[in-house]
Amino acid sequence: MDIVCNTRCMNAALTGVQRYTKNILGFFPEKPECVQPPEKWSRGIKGHLWEQVALTGKLHKKLLWSPSNSGPLSYSNQVVTIHDVVSADHPEWFNKAYVKWYNYMLPRLCKKARHIITVSDFTKSRIMELYRVAETKITRVYNGCDDLTTIPVNGSGLMRTPFKQYVLALGSLEPRKNIPLLLASWKNIGNKIPPGTGLIIVGGKGNARIFKDAGINEIPGQVVFTGHLKDEHVAQLYRNALAFVYLSVYEGFGLPPLEAMSAGTPVITGDRTSLPEVVGDAGLKIDPYSQLECENALIELINDRELRMLLAARSKIRAKRFTWEKASTDTWQVLQNFN
Repeated sequence: MDIVCNTRCMNAALTGVQRYTKNILGFFPEKPECVQPPEKWSRGIKGHLWEQVALTGKLHKKLLWSPSNSGPLSYSNQVVTIHDVVSADHPEWFNKAYVKWYNYMLPRLCKKARHIITVSDFTKSRIMELYRVAETKITRVYNGCDDLTTIPVNGSGLMRTPFKQYVLALGSLEPRKNIPLLLASWKNIGNKIPPGTGLIIVGGKGNARIFKDAGINEIPGQVVFTGHLKDEHVAQLYRNALAFVYLSVYEGFGLPPLEAMSAGTPVITGDRTSLPEVVGDAGLKIDPYSQLECENALIELINDRELRMLLAARSKIRAKRFTWEKASTDTWQVLQNFN
């Protein structure tokens, strides 16, 4: 094969872009050569230096696929996947060095690369507007989703929760995930939902070298933060939740709501950026800046079993549109067009 995959991102915990890269590669009909730096050269300034300097010496004019929002600026025979342009749209959420680098690198990378893959029409439109990229240079390929109903959970691995029933939230603890508004809403609805109903929030703190603090100052009762969990425990929590709430105010795609939908769990999510593309009519979409809308949606979904059943049925149907096999096939086709 004459394709090389830039897997610098894989020297990190399996979160968004890492999971994307793993799943896309997993369904390719042929495995390309994957190149990544030694562990000590994979992060921060060293990681960028490796990508910009050392990586290009390993390519031998082959087509490079860079799947995680960055790539070498000196190499033109390249297809790059850009998941979002959040550092340009909301620089206030990140540290200054991160913003400065990505706002320098991304427009130049978009110009240099032969083609761009992106994961939503929202991100495609933002790339076109911000960086003056022609629509013909960008292909939108939606992410896929694992079928969470098939992930086995061992009896000994069952995760115990302290609540009779619970609402689930998931995401790294960073500003755009909007956790403070969710917590404020939860505090206000305690006497309007059944006793013993809890809120479980899964996810760890965002990388301090990249993200600013999430702004969580007060944690109300009936709330548990779990940190990062194993996939089987996350799948279990999705499957058994009353509802899933995701109030992120900015997403290039938004995989967690789709994962919840795959598990048949009704979703409350924001009506901004890419999230309506993913959720469609299968969930409740609200203004993520409105605490009142959040409170009303939580109360409605927790207390209305028929609504939950309706949304659960719609969710399973819609989630089937988004598979990693399709995402991988479409990505492979783009790469073949330029190979």
